[in-house]
Amino acid sequence: QVTCTEVVEAYVERIKEVNPLINAVVKDRFEEALQEARQVDKLLSEGPGDDCLAEKFPLLGVPITVKEAFSLYGMPNTSGLVNRRNVIATSDATVVSRLKQAGAIPLGVTNCSELCMWYESSNRVYGRTNNPYDLQRIVGGSSGGEGSVLAAACSVIGVGSDIGGSIRMPAFFNGVFGHKPTTGVVPNDGQFPNAHGVRTSYLCTGPMCRYAEDLEPVLRVMAGPGVSKLKLNEKVTLEKIKFHCMDHDGGSIFVSPVDKEILQAQKKVVEHLESDLGVRVQRVAIHKMKYSFQIWSAMMSSKDSEGQEAQRFTDLLGDHGKPVWPLWELMKWLVGMSSHTLPAIALGLTEKLVNLNLSGKDKLVSMGKSLQEEMEALLGPDGVLLYPSHPTIAPKHHSPICMPFNFAYTAIFNVLGLPVTQCPLGLGSEGLPLGIQLVAAAYNDHLTLAVARYLEKAFGGWVLPGKV
Repeated sequence: QVTCTEVVEAYVERIKEVNPLINAVVKDRFEEALQEARQVDKLLSEGPGDDCLAEKFPLLGVPITVKEAFSLYGMPNTSGLVNRRNVIATSDATVVSRLKQAGAIPLGVTNCSELCMWYESSNRVYGRTNNPYDLQRIVGGSSGGEGSVLAAACSVIGVGSDIGGSIRMPAFFNGVFGHKPTTGVVPNDGQFPNAHGVRTSYLCTGPMCRYAEDLEPVLRVMAGPGVSKLKLNEKVTLEKIKFHCMDHDGGSIFVSPVDKEILQAQKKVVEHLESDLGVRVQRVAIHKMKYSFQIWSAMMSSKDSEGQEAQRFTDLLGDHGKPVWPLWELMKWLVGMSSHTLPAIALGLTEKLVNLNLSGKDKLVSMGKSLQEEMEALLGPDGVLLYPSHPTIAPKHHSPICMPFNFAYTAIFNVLGLPVTQCPLGLGSEGLPLGIQLVAAAYNDHLTLAVARYLEKAFGGWVLPGKV
């Protein structure tokens, strides 16, 4: 009904219209995208049958955006670090290359937090990204530009990465879908910073989409040959899923209590599942979840099986240059002289503290391993856990610094290696998105994706900002 050129033009116009407000796309490639769209139209007009093209190019002509931390040929690849501001990608990250080969058309790259290690997407290279539902609110991090650009209807598919919730938090705050796949299936190559040592088991690359049905085809392309591990061809009977529900982490002193509206939204999901599917949702209280933040921190800084130390954040801040001294950077920041953001400096300072108590760290790592066994046993081959995506709705700018550990609600599943889909559940009383995490045992991504599609139909999914 419409040409690819018309589709791409519509998205380009939309970005030009709203990006001055949200600051999500930090560098565009509109001319190249329109040229690629014209090539798609030419291919369609003279090519073989549609079925043949659909098989070869499943995402033919679909506009996408890419988190700036990923290499996209000809685009900047700074990850918000000032001393990388002249770095231009000379190749594509593996997932970007796969999406392009499947026919997708990148429109540009989107903002992230400095070095992708904070849950507000703001840095000294591109500034701050705003939430399309309320410009005074954060978009989450580190794939915050992607969350914002999708919510504002400027893109169809986003490429995100997640080591502590960096796909799911922005998806939650911006009312879209985000999927953190089972660890080790989708390649992480071609992003900066990439994971080293033990963290290679925790970093995940995955899709962010406005519509639940788009997650699976994009995940198939991203995973490439590894997709067979994910059982995406297995038919899911929702009535046969064993649903579990946990309202909160058990009351960690480091984390905010869960907002009433988020609890209410989760309760509605439970009631709908029980009345519509005739299932019984089992309430669970997993005691170790109370220590989510401590377990994540300890496992992130532990040695891998070969005894290799985790890469230090202060080394990454220096990016092969002089090492960064966090205390000195804090002094410079206080007088407006630092090229780093306050969260990055604070992370550099706390990193040193984590390594002071080694025996405590070992205990937490073993607690994490035992939690992983407990989760796998609970979920089994047919279980899905409902769990809050975050304790609060999208906070105002700068306020995460007051509650820096709230990301523990997403982070714990990175170190457990489990697949998780964040699913939007409409808007709350302040017009801000609500949502829920759907968690399954390793390699059971097909279960969480199926439940996300079901909940989208029941609760409406993504809502256009400004519509209410």
